[in-house]
Amino acid sequence: MSTVHTRTCHICEANCGILVELEGAKVLSIKGDPDDVLSRGHVCPKATAIADLQDDPDRLRTPVKRMGDRWVPIEWETAYAEIAARYAAIKTAGGQGALYIGNPTAHNYSVGMQFGALKKALATDNVFSASTVDQIPHQLVQLWIYGHNSLFPVADIDRTRTMLIIGGNPLASNGSVWTVPDVKRRIEALQARGGRLIVVDPRRTETAKIADEHHFVRPGSDAALLVGLLLALDAAGAVRPGRLLPMLKDWDAVWEALRRFDLADCAAFCGISETAFHELAAALGDGPSIVYGRMGVSVAAFGTLNHWLIAMLNIATGHLDAEGGMMFSTPGVDVVAQSGRGSQGRRHSRVRGLPDVMGEFPVVTMAEEILTPGEGQVRALVTVAGNPVLSCPDGGTLDKALESLELMVSVDMYVTATTRHAHYILPPCGPLQKDHYPLFLGAIAVRNFAKYAPALLPMGADRSDWQIVSELSRALLSARGQAVPNIMHPREALDAMLRRSNWGLTLAQVEAAPHGIDLGPLQAGRLPARLATPDKLIHCAPEACMGDLDRLTEAMAAPVPEGLTLIGRRHVRQNNSWLHNSRRLLKGPDRCTLMIHPDDAAPRGIGDGAMVTVASEAGEVTVSAEVSDDVMPGVVSLPHGFGHGREGVKLSVAREKPGVSINDLTRRDRFDPLSGNAALTGTPVAVALAA
Repeated sequence: MSTVHTRTCHICEANCGILVELEGAKVLSIKGDPDDVLSRGHVCPKATAIADLQDDPDRLRTPVKRMGDRWVPIEWETAYAEIAARYAAIKTAGGQGALYIGNPTAHNYSVGMQFGALKKALATDNVFSASTVDQIPHQLVQLWIYGHNSLFPVADIDRTRTMLIIGGNPLASNGSVWTVPDVKRRIEALQARGGRLIVVDPRRTETAKIADEHHFVRPGSDAALLVGLLLALDAAGAVRPGRLLPMLKDWDAVWEALRRFDLADCAAFCGISETAFHELAAALGDGPSIVYGRMGVSVAAFGTLNHWLIAMLNIATGHLDAEGGMMFSTPGVDVVAQSGRGSQGRRHSRVRGLPDVMGEFPVVTMAEEILTPGEGQVRALVTVAGNPVLSCPDGGTLDKALESLELMVSVDMYVTATTRHAHYILPPCGPLQKDHYPLFLGAIAVRNFAKYAPALLPMGADRSDWQIVSELSRALLSARGQAVPNIMHPREALDAMLRRSNWGLTLAQVEAAPHGIDLGPLQAGRLPARLATPDKLIHCAPEACMGDLDRLTEAMAAPVPEGLTLIGRRHVRQNNSWLHNSRRLLKGPDRCTLMIHPDDAAPRGIGDGAMVTVASEAGEVTVSAEVSDDVMPGVVSLPHGFGHGREGVKLSVAREKPGVSINDLTRRDRFDPLSGNAALTGTPVAVALAA
């Protein structure tokens, strides 16, 4: 007899409520939960992959140890003991360890609580994560201007009049650094009430196709676009911060720096007409508006400057901390009040001297820290989730670096392009054997809410990620003669965090509401109380951002490079690299294609479906061409997350359509110098028919 259970889909940031029908341990169906307080019945194809992940025959069920080219099962306690002994020997010999934390750990509240213990057990400063190929520019700007790296402004799409999206595609991502399930219906509601959605992107994305207006923009020129919009607002007399003005520190200094730019130069640099700038500025200045930028502006050479300029735009229109603008949440657990502010520059990387940010070194330095001999060389690595060989720049070099390690340990369900290099893989249980709470994602949700989803299937002999990380930490500490701490159960820690937050909820209360607790819409007027700066002011002119305007001036004065420029893309059926072993998501046409404009394809003799070679200074791949005017001339696009054809990858479904990795083409020497974030967009490439 079957039973239906409420659950939250943990796959992406949307956190959609789902109904899971089970017969014993078998999943019969997964559907949207119409009573969920946040998603309102919406669900995307990714939710169906939960059953595939749970039942996947390729998923590891027991720890394994690599013996030559074979994987041999090993007992948990034996694995911990061997790993701890080998790591202690490496440290004694002068070698250093490192930790890489990948997605989707941000979707997993319980494992996130254990990383402090693991960092202490590894006794290393070499911590890397997916953050520096994703959202660190957001966090750094928030630290500088609002005083806390986790004080994310949230786009209030449900009450706005005009929304400008730059480099984001929420119809594919369901929102990114923005928990916004059912975003298509929210956009339709915006348009139905007379509002407008405007998209600026080098590709006519799925979101751009339903927008009221779309503008192509030259990749990497977003900072000039944003400066130009601020100048156009200024020229129209539409700079009106309103109630924010008394909170704005150094506001006049910002304008003094911006007015040295010329709107005509900005327009020419990014390929958008001056008329369009004035029209966009008029739309932003007329009623509630939002400027939202995501991956396209984050993974760029001016990623931090871009997010600072976006903040200045939302302040200039007076739509920060206002209904229909960019607002601040009051989630069930207030991670801002219960975590540190963040930092930058406390340490510097050994080889290149790049500063750390939020306690991590930029991932662009990871390969060189492993490959470069000398004191402090990384000789051991622990990875928790993620697939950096496919997700980090210059994956080919990172591949070689991982192969050279004396010890690599991976907490992962699969043998992937990354974990195939591990000496030990410690596999967590399936997704339906874990509980779920949106600890980090609730803070960026379009509405305040709290929801706890208990595990639906028994643990049996399996172990959850948090148990593996805590047990590994204890073994590492014990082997080096260090004190072994007691570990608080994540449920207990979560209950304590709920009780300390604004709403004073308990875990029992949240668990008793299976569809979630609606805590209401985002509230205006949270500033200045919400600010974490010592003087409770918005620090508008961070020294690093003001200085980076000089670099922008130089970039705008330089000749525009000839040739083709590479950008990434994603599909609603993808989430980085870790859903490609789901047959129901992989079915359909091949999505790993090089999108190229007809004007660029014709002179190269490239027809639709032809095999082409794409080359950069980092590497070369061969892939099928998709000739389309959905990309602007001079731009080509490859999706990210593919490349499962490497030898030793044990993903039987993904290997049927392995695709190629865009990060075999991106470069480690292209990054945002302010944050260290990888600059994955705008890589110069050459494209030709394959021999």
